[in-house]
Amino acid sequence: MTATDTALFTVRRAAAAPAASLPPFGQFIGGAFIPSTSDTTVEVVNPATEEVLMQVPGGSVEDVDAAVAAALAAKAGWAAKTPQDRSAVLLRIADIIEANRELLETLEAANTGKPAAVAEDDISSAIDTFRFSAGAARTFNTPGAGDYAENHTSVILREPVGVVGVITPWNYPLLMAAWKIAPILGAGNTLVLKPSEQTPLSTLKLAELIAAEIPAGVLNIVTGSGRVTGHRISEHPDVDLVAITGSVGSGQQVAASAANTVKRVHLELGGKAPVVVFDDADLEAAAKGVRSAGFWNGGQECGSACRVLVHESVAAKFTELLVREVSEITVGTPGAGDVEIGSMISKAHYDRVLAALQDVRNDGLTIAVGGNAIEGPGYFIEPTVVTNVPAGAAITSTEIFGPVVSVETFSTDEEAITRANETVYGLAASVWSTNAARALSVPRRLDFGTVWVNSHLVIANEMPWGGFKGSGYGRDLSAYALEDFSRTKHIMYNHG
Repeated sequence: MTATDTALFTVRRAAAAPAASLPPFGQFIGGAFIPSTSDTTVEVVNPATEEVLMQVPGGSVEDVDAAVAAALAAKAGWAAKTPQDRSAVLLRIADIIEANRELLETLEAANTGKPAAVAEDDISSAIDTFRFSAGAARTFNTPGAGDYAENHTSVILREPVGVVGVITPWNYPLLMAAWKIAPILGAGNTLVLKPSEQTPLSTLKLAELIAAEIPAGVLNIVTGSGRVTGHRISEHPDVDLVAITGSVGSGQQVAASAANTVKRVHLELGGKAPVVVFDDADLEAAAKGVRSAGFWNGGQECGSACRVLVHESVAAKFTELLVREVSEITVGTPGAGDVEIGSMISKAHYDRVLAALQDVRNDGLTIAVGGNAIEGPGYFIEPTVVTNVPAGAAITSTEIFGPVVSVETFSTDEEAITRANETVYGLAASVWSTNAARALSVPRRLDFGTVWVNSHLVIANEMPWGGFKGSGYGRDLSAYALEDFSRTKHIMYNHG
């Protein structure tokens, strides 16, 4: 391992680690890995080293059709299971992930370039997601019977939707798969899941590890491009609901395709989270919070604390503290010790982030720290703070999805609230203040699905996660997720 100082940052690169146990080659359909009908393959790359890890099938419409047929065949049997039976399966999946934690953490880090600490958190969260959903599946109920019309008794049932199509992103491959698989199975559905073609390995490995624990066809995984396999899932007439975590553009495409068969959609899309720092805030805590939540997973996080609005009277002090915090961040490869930021996910995304930083320069904004690519193998970019950002600048509304945080100022509470809400996104925000009245009133006026007070990016499985406006609709996590992946039926009995 080597450590070098690049400007204010430390960069650590570890020697190439032994390859983690890779999943089988093929599509996971009907409880087993089978050959794809497509001859095309996709190279899966370690973005921290630029080494090819393996190839996976490119996928075809026929692969998706086979997976949907398997899910359809398994639908009635799985829906008939009791909540206790489905809960037991989810608990066994959680135990299997925990027993294979080190393997999955290593595989996830290799496929995404994320630091070991982030990979460990991802796997821990995936385990807890399955365990929470196992419990929620057994307590998920509806109002009891009642008489609302003369000589009639009404009963409300919550039923599985049926076959659910799922499209997961590249930033948290296994965790986002868990966020979908656990409540979908817990609610009694079967599913077909397409992982990102860039990061399919941990999801495929999970299928290999749990294949014996779930009935054939209940969970199916098809690799391939969004244009082919993702589109087919979203338009398939036998898919009853399609759920995606991804960009706004991807969500729009899925919703448009789903409209042809009038199927429900569940959209968890992008974000541009404002961090509103008032003049009475604990500035040191706020700066540390932005360091953690703005650069977690390299800023490749839809709830990232990427847009700071700070009161003008404390802006200079806050910016000084934030730049100091960010200057201490260590960048490096997985396995290189105490590393906070890993690589960007791909060469294409690395180029997009660098292009966004060039736009910042072209707009005449100030880069207080960072802003450059890091030389050497892998797709690494310095953690960056952009300051003196005027209202309405492009960076205040564009989701860069990299290690870039912008800082702008405001004069009044009303201005802060108005400008925080001036975005197409509505996923998450945070408010930093020691004033109790302000801490109660301001979050209510922010148009975001989650608003933290004096923290940012703290997530609990018991609480829902999802956004408003361009960030989509539907909720992951909590009992609300099981509700989203079920349907309501009213049965009315005539007394005679």
